[in-house]
Amino acid sequence: MGPSIQIAANTQTGASSGICRHPRASARLRPLIAEVGQRSGEFPDFLANHLPMVLEALGRLGATPERLEAYARHYTLAHAVPFPPPAIASLTDQTWRLALGQRERETDLRDYFADVVSHIGGSQAIRDHLPALLPGVAASATHGLMRLAYAVMRRDETEIGIALGYWAATYLAFPPTADAPTVTDPVEQMLSMQAEPSLRNITVSSTLLWKWIEAAGRIPAFQRHLGQLVPADDLLVRIRQASLALYAGTMSFEALHALTGSHWVRLVSPHLDRPQTLATHFWEVVLSLYTKIGMPDLPSAEMLDAWRALPVPPDEAIASAAVASDDEHDHSLVFSALEEYRHTGDPLYRVVAARRVGLID
Repeated sequence: MGPSIQIAANTQTGASSGICRHPRASARLRPLIAEVGQRSGEFPDFLANHLPMVLEALGRLGATPERLEAYARHYTLAHAVPFPPPAIASLTDQTWRLALGQRERETDLRDYFADVVSHIGGSQAIRDHLPALLPGVAASATHGLMRLAYAVMRRDETEIGIALGYWAATYLAFPPTADAPTVTDPVEQMLSMQAEPSLRNITVSSTLLWKWIEAAGRIPAFQRHLGQLVPADDLLVRIRQASLALYAGTMSFEALHALTGSHWVRLVSPHLDRPQTLATHFWEVVLSLYTKIGMPDLPSAEMLDAWRALPVPPDEAIASAAVASDDEHDHSLVFSALEEYRHTGDPLYRVVAARRVGLID
C-alpha cells in the first residue's frame, strides 16, 4: 500500500449504541474503583494493573454489580496486585521531576499529585503537569495514559492524582531530538521504517511491552524517526485512522494498544493547551510497537471498505461477550472500539470489536 492511500471511511459523528448500564451497577462502581485503586499501578513483574480502568469499561458495557465484584476479586488475586511501596520522602513542586521513572517513588508521587489535585483540581493539574510527562507517555506501556484517560472520563479527582503519580513513577521517554519536524503523514512515516534492516532484528530478553519500547528507542535507525512528525491540528484524526487500519489488518496485541491509546489520547486532549504534542509522542510509541509485529503493510482501502460492509452482531451482543470474558484486553478493546465508533461513525470499529471477542471471523 502506498502512503498516500485513503484509509478512512466517510463517516459522521454521533453514532448510537443500544448498550445500557445495569440499573444497580453505577452505585457500586465508584466505591469499588476507589477500593481497588488504592493498590499499585503495576503487579509482579512490572505489568500494568488494568483493574480500575476495566471495571469502568465493564460497567459501561452493561456488567451487573455482581460481575464487577467477582471480576475485581478474580483480578486482584490472580495477579497478586500489591499495594504501593512505602513512602520515601515528600515531594514538592521543585523536586517531583527528580523522581520521574522511579517505581520505588510511586507512593511519594501519588501523594504529591493528590495534594496538587486537592488544591487546583484535576483538570488544572493535568494542564500544568502533563507537559513535563508527555515525553514519557510510554510509561508502563502507555497505561499511565490509560489510567488518566479513564479518570478524566469518570471525572474522578482521586483517580486523576493516582494516574499522574503512576505515569510519573513509570515514566519512559525516548532520547530527545533537536531536529525540526518535517513529516506530515503518520502513515508515510510508519511505512518508511520498513526500509531499515536494523528495525527487523530487535532482540529483547523480556516479554514486557514497555521493555520492547525501551529497546527500540536505543536503536539509531529508530531514533532518526523521533521528533519528525509535524504536530498538525488534524494529527489525532490521522493517527486514529492509521491505528484502526493497523489493528484491523493484524489483530495483534501491539496494534490493540494503538487503537485503544488513540481513544485515551482523545479523552485527555481537551485538558491540554497543546494536545498535538501528546499525539506526536504517542505515535512514536506506536512506531516502536510497529517493529514488534514485523512492520507489515496496511490493508488496502478496498479491503478496509470490504470489512466495513461485513454484517456484525448488535452492540449489545459484542458488549455482552466482552463482559463475559476474563481478559482485560477484551474489555479495553471492545469498550474503546465502541466509543470510537460512537465518536466517528466508522463501522470498522464494530467489526474489530466483534472479531476480538470471537463473534465474527
